[in-house]
Order: sequence, then C-alpha cells, then structure tokens
Amino acid sequence: MIVLAIDTAGTGCFAGVYDAGEDRLLASAGADIGRGHAEQLMAFIDQALADSDRALADVDRIAVTIGPGSFTGIRVGVAAARGFALALGVPAVGVSVLAALAASACQVRPEQAVLAAMDAKRDELYCQVFEADGTPRTDAQIVELADAQIRFAGFDGIVCGSATRHLIAKPTPGVSQADACDIGIVARLGAAADPAQGKPSPLYLRGPDVKSQAGFAVARA
Repeated sequence: MIVLAIDTAGTGCFAGVYDAGEDRLLASAGADIGRGHAEQLMAFIDQALADSDRALADVDRIAVTIGPGSFTGIRVGVAAARGFALALGVPAVGVSVLAALAASACQVRPEQAVLAAMDAKRDELYCQVFEADGTPRTDAQIVELADAQIRFAGFDGIVCGSATRHLIAKPTPGVSQADACDIGIVARLGAAADPAQGKPSPLYLRGPDVKSQAGFAVARA
C-alpha cells in the first residue's frame, strides 16, 4: 500500500510518500514555512511523488494531520486530503499531531508510556497520554497550565512536545520538545488507521478566536 502523507497542522508544510509493505518512507518534501500552506502544499506533494518515482495514480491512501495546531493550516491539509481521496477513489484518514509526537517518542523509549503536551499559549496546554504501544490512555484535551502541572506531577513515563518545559525539569535525552511531526510517522500511523472511522476532520480543542457579533447580525428574510 502506497500512502501519501500530508502535514500542514503547524508552521511546517510537508508531504511524504510511504510504502507500507516495505515500511519505508520513499521520499518527502517540505519546509517550515510559517504561513502560505495553501500556496505551497501542491508543489511539495509533486516533489515527493517525483522523488519517490510514484504517480498520484499509485497512491492507495491519503493520511493527513488533523491537529491540534493552526486553524488555517489544518483546514488546508484536510481539504487537500479529502479532495485527493475523492478524485482518486481511495480512503483518507486523519492522524492526530499528539499521536504522531507520542509515536516518535516511543521510538526513543519503547517501554514507557508517553505524555504528549503542546504549548497552546494563553497558559493552556494540549495534552494526551498514550500507552507504550501507542494506544491512547486519555482523550486529547486542552488543560490550563496550572492544572496540568498538578495533574501530571510525577508522571511515570516520557513527556514530549513543546510544553515539556512546563511539566518536567529534565527532558528525556533524544525526545523532541518541538511540535513538528515526522512525516514518516504520520504516514505509518495513517497506514495503520481504520478508514471505517470516516473522513478526516479537524481536531480543534479550542474554539475560534473570531466570533460573530450577535448584536449586529442581519435578520434573514
């Protein structure tokens, strides 16, 4: 099975082509661009396909990061994944950024549970705990910093992600303290996901910053 993986959930914009049968990332392309995912994603996908010597017609599944992360970036990636899936007649699956971070940490310490924690700003964290085999122990959630420091005090496992510094004094050597996903991990998780769970949808743990002003709403005829 050939998987086309897409990650636009953060400041990075990446695409990868993965052979599930060989458990091998054939090629990847992308960069930490900050903004402009919609303008650059297709070029990165084309580059990854060309470097892997594969065509879109060879793709059997699309995997895309669904968040938490950038509202705009997530929408771009999910829309692209669903569009490709519809055009190619193949399944599209979503991969949580927290799950991808935890899977990367498990490669460093495969025998330990993992707390994936991302700095959500505003003194809040995105958090989820996973068993050593990657199975979620808790749901993904947004937690106030002070509450998280109490809840996860003495956590018996690995902590990864950008919020690591808020929760432990000494990070585990080799475990990432950033929120950038490994596109190979995204592809591998996507290959293992169950397409029967439905089309990928954004994982928004916080509501949008921009809200309609009810007092200025125009009445519908």
